[in-house]
Amino acid sequence: MKHIKRLLVLIFLCIVCVAGYFTYRGYQRYEAAVDEISIEEKIGEIKSNPSYTTYDELPKTYLEAVVAVEDKRFYKHWGVDIISVGRAIKNNIQAGKLVEGGSTITQQLAKNLYFNQEQSIERKAAEAFMAFSLENKYSKKEILEFYVNTIYFGDGYYCVADASRGYFGKEPNQMSDYESTMLAGVPNAPSAYAPTVNPELAKERQEKVLRSMVKEKYLTQEQASQIVEGQ
Repeated sequence: MKHIKRLLVLIFLCIVCVAGYFTYRGYQRYEAAVDEISIEEKIGEIKSNPSYTTYDELPKTYLEAVVAVEDKRFYKHWGVDIISVGRAIKNNIQAGKLVEGGSTITQQLAKNLYFNQEQSIERKAAEAFMAFSLENKYSKKEILEFYVNTIYFGDGYYCVADASRGYFGKEPNQMSDYESTMLAGVPNAPSAYAPTVNPELAKERQEKVLRSMVKEKYLTQEQASQIVEGQ
């Protein structure tokens, strides 16, 4: 029994050491990124885009749809959602592979601003530090605004305005509830959910968005059904 306890303690210490190492490496990577170009400068670059769209120019339904399907606890966490991370770890272990990332909207923004798609613990740690920094500097409203102006929607559209114009021929503030909920689902997998690629898959993804909105009480089931029927 003593040997088992010692082994468990040793395993625990190893895990702590490994976690500490990658956290430190992640912090170094975060520092190197902001030393090269500050967060304020990065945000300035985004805002200089002629297609940049402000929070107030976006439909309420679209903003609620994004939060409901991408990061339901967005207004409750400080950049990293420990609950989502724990759930993702559990699901990945059960699946035996990476099936869920647990990234918040703020973490995704951090990745879009500074990091690539590399899947590593070090990069995730750097992303977390960047997310904390973003939350410290900007409001939730601003972070959501920056996010929808930096995500990829497929078909060469890298912000919400270009996607709205490209897919629906409309300015963002003119999108209907149907279009808003469809567009909110695209960034999860643009190569599959872009309306021009596979309309059926895009519709299925939209239905997931609507279910999430109902679950998070942004919509009633009746309102969600009316959105689908009133396309």
